[in-house]
Amino acid sequence: QVQLVESGGGSVQSGGSLRLSCAVSGVTFSDHALGWFRQAPGKEREGVACIIGSGGGTAYGDSVKGRFTISRDNAKNTVYLQMNSLKPEDTAMYYCAVYSSYGSCSLSPNSRYNYWGQGTHVTVSS
Repeated sequence: QVQLVESGGGSVQSGGSLRLSCAVSGVTFSDHALGWFRQAPGKEREGVACIIGSGGGTAYGDSVKGRFTISRDNAKNTVYLQMNSLKPEDTAMYYCAVYSSYGSCSLSPNSRYNYWGQGTHVTVSS
């Protein structure tokens, strides 16, 4: 059974930082790229960042480039999202997901992400 458990969400003021974690079990973690996505009320789910299996390649959504950093620890089966300089528009539910490929990833939530976590909520106040 594949499980993804996100943590680290919460409330923060504009300009602050949060670090999200996603612990993955039930798959060979290092064989898969991973992604972080977010969904705000009334909006479509959007890709935030993704990272390939080795950790040697990443991609970021335009709205978070230069502020967010995705990383992974294959020994701990965990993927992280460091979020700095947070803005009110970053307020959303954040989800991690397991991609079907090792050497590539996608920021499209409608692509080959086979497993999803339940999400962790981030609120940024002005």
